[in-house]
Amino acid sequence: MEPRILVVEDEEKLRRVIVLHLEDAGYEVESAGDISTALRLAERASLILTDIRLPAGGVTPLLDGLDLLAAIQRQNARIPVIVMTAYGSVEIAVEAMKRGAAEFLTKPFTLDHLLTVVRKALEVQTLREENVRLKEELGHRYRFDSIVANSSKMQEILAAVARVSATRSTVLLCGESGVGKDMIARAIHHHSPRASMPFVKINCTAIPESLMESELFGYEKGAFTGAAAARAGKFEQADGGTVMLDEIGDVPPAIQVKLLRVLQERELERLGSNKTRSVDVRVIAATNVDLRRAIEEGNFREDLYYRLNVFPLTIPPLRERREDIPPLAEYFLRKFRAELGSPVERISPEAMRKLVDYDWPGNVREIENVIERGLVLATSDALQPEDIRLDFAPRRSAPATNGGSGAGEFLAEGTTLEEHERQLIREALKRANGNKSQAARLLGLTRNALRYRLTQMGLE
Repeated sequence: MEPRILVVEDEEKLRRVIVLHLEDAGYEVESAGDISTALRLAERASLILTDIRLPAGGVTPLLDGLDLLAAIQRQNARIPVIVMTAYGSVEIAVEAMKRGAAEFLTKPFTLDHLLTVVRKALEVQTLREENVRLKEELGHRYRFDSIVANSSKMQEILAAVARVSATRSTVLLCGESGVGKDMIARAIHHHSPRASMPFVKINCTAIPESLMESELFGYEKGAFTGAAAARAGKFEQADGGTVMLDEIGDVPPAIQVKLLRVLQERELERLGSNKTRSVDVRVIAATNVDLRRAIEEGNFREDLYYRLNVFPLTIPPLRERREDIPPLAEYFLRKFRAELGSPVERISPEAMRKLVDYDWPGNVREIENVIERGLVLATSDALQPEDIRLDFAPRRSAPATNGGSGAGEFLAEGTTLEEHERQLIREALKRANGNKSQAARLLGLTRNALRYRLTQMGLE
């Protein structure tokens, strides 16, 4: 449906010319010659084009087009209004823009110029409406009632989130991979006074160490080969909003010092610059490793830990809140049923029992994948136990060696703990084809912790 434009002009010939030109361009157009008629038609308009000098045309206290503009803004501030007048002056233009005009045109103007201005105003309006819609969708997604929390443990987490959201306190989210730390971080942001400002997520594991400083803090032109222009870093991009530092335990020591400065002083310097820039960001850090252990191993700064640990929240794994499994399964069933066009309407009691009895090492992310896979495999209107294909791979914290021994088994006679640890690390590196980051994940360690162990054992 084409936008409907309301033309308000008391000069009949000019009004008719404008109407015909806009109709030729494909718009639906209504017209009015006075303020009273314009007010009656304004509710149906997508855009209003109005003269400044207008007759009242009925019982109305409004005196001119500026009064009409103000009245329209009170009715619906989202309707763009273009003001036109033959009495153009800086004062009138400023007053019109103050009252909410989208554009100001001085007569005489060409019809092509008018059409360009109308199209631009409608494009801006479309973008604004899309932005509002997306924000509403985000707000709905990260409402507390959109987060499955039937268990008492998760209810406590959401109660804590409600309290900390209104503050600017730094939050440290702890928990296994897949428990929903990202969801909780976004919920904190969207319930905070910073909700209308940016939320910038930084995956510390995904950024190569050599690029981390420039990604986080930005760089100036010529700071390094290829820096053709200055660029703001993630912290500057999030100014006024929230930064989520995901997998904070993988941040190299050199960057930890700079992060500490941002947290302490709210200041940073771009790479290649000595100019100090102030940033106003709220920091939410997330980790699935034990930062205290990383401190003991010399891989994480103790002072940075205490700066991050202002308001710690530990998200429990799914196996410790099994009462959340059925509603999560039902939620993902509804979600993927619509996306896949699946005829499956429910989960059979036997299949649900199978889901509840499983330990879910991958937590919420894993149950999401299992339900989606089940809908693809299902042949009836209910998910059956045979449709629930579970991954019974060993937990990442207990990788097996070539000899079949795991972290949970007794050591072979005569094997020291150090030798056993060396075997585990070698096996993990072999499975990861030498990729240290992947090997660290298999071992349940941070990349820096694995690097430290390799150096201590002389395996580098």
